[in-house]
Amino acid sequence: MFVRSVRMSTLKFASIAALAFLAIAALILFIPSYESPAPAAKIESAGEEIRFDRIRSAGDRVQFLSQFGYVVDETPIEECEVLIPKEFDRVFAAYNEMQKGEGLDLSRYKGKKMMRYTYNVTNYEGYSDPVYANILVYKNKVVGGDVCSADPNGFAHGLTKS
Repeated sequence: MFVRSVRMSTLKFASIAALAFLAIAALILFIPSYESPAPAAKIESAGEEIRFDRIRSAGDRVQFLSQFGYVVDETPIEECEVLIPKEFDRVFAAYNEMQKGEGLDLSRYKGKKMMRYTYNVTNYEGYSDPVYANILVYKNKVVGGDVCSADPNGFAHGLTKS
């Protein structure tokens, strides 16, 4: 017969380690992911799904915009870090509604910083003034975007021309 003695400090350590493991496992399982669902299933261009992820370089951003049929200058005319407000005002709420029409939703990025890239669109038909494409990139994913004119009386719409 074998007798094994265990000190109370060993039991405490083992129980604390087990509780810590369970707490980490619970966090992994129950904390929601803030990554956007793949809107590619919602938006198709010429029968091909639009990819919103893997946006790591300027070339990737230009390629992303080309999926919508836009030809843009290789270099953005503006790159800046923007903060999505924690509380949407009337204007930002309307902008988010436009994004929702594209299968995107900025409300899950409230309080997050991301990059906004603005490109000059060179092939926008039916409009002679400058036209710009803006995309919002968070963790190598496009989470928002629009196409607009520089004219105050011009237009703004989502990435798909409607």
